[in-house]
Amino acid sequence: MTKDEFVSALQAEAAGFNAAVSTDDGEWIVKGFIDIARRIYTISMDTKVISKIMELLLFPDLCRFAETYGLKMVLAAHQNHYPDISFVDADGHRFALDVKSTYRVSETRIREGGMTLGAYTGYFRQRDSAKNATFPYGSYLVHVVLGVIYSRTEGEVDERRVYRLEELADITSVVRDFVFFAQEKYRIASDQPGSSNTRNIGSVADIGTLVEGRGPFADLGEEVFDDYWMFYLNRDMARLAELPRPPYRNLQQYLAQRGRSR
Repeated sequence: MTKDEFVSALQAEAAGFNAAVSTDDGEWIVKGFIDIARRIYTISMDTKVISKIMELLLFPDLCRFAETYGLKMVLAAHQNHYPDISFVDADGHRFALDVKSTYRVSETRIREGGMTLGAYTGYFRQRDSAKNATFPYGSYLVHVVLGVIYSRTEGEVDERRVYRLEELADITSVVRDFVFFAQEKYRIASDQPGSSNTRNIGSVADIGTLVEGRGPFADLGEEVFDDYWMFYLNRDMARLAELPRPPYRNLQQYLAQRGRSR
């Protein structure tokens, strides 16, 4: 299986994921957690909680996808290992899939900094090492992000309330109105970290750009994306390297330094 065939197949699969996680009117099918006394506790709006539950919901569909295309699924052994799921075909070709989710802040944008697309240090730079990775980063044919964008149900959810099972229909879902997409990581990456205090690659924040894979590296290619982030330094890293400042802070400065234009 080629990387283009894998991406195309996953994009076709992702187009049907809405039906697996939401009702006809866009509400999340998950209402809460239930205990042995049949009490239901509403879900926190914490993005990590929502993201993990979303992974569990999509797992049967991803298993079916793997079976359809004769792929073996290898799950990350630890929460902080890359990627979430590795797919391996009969010829040993590896395909990396990371599941990322985030919420809208407007009709057209997600939160500032976008999705975090994994580290730009560690396994990303040491591409022959399997430290904190299922397989070495450089051994994958392609690195794909399965993205989930949703709206939060503000002001209608009381996380302190406990419901009875017969009250299930009265529980408001904490999130709704999902958009799924599958794109190669470099196509949705930003030239800025996902947050100021981590060493993670950020994504673009415009929803249309995410869904269509039209980020700033899309036309430049994956080699430029790799080179940019492999040599990117934040202030602390520059200081440790005994540099007065990082060599570049954005894509424009990087291209000028490399003597090329867009």
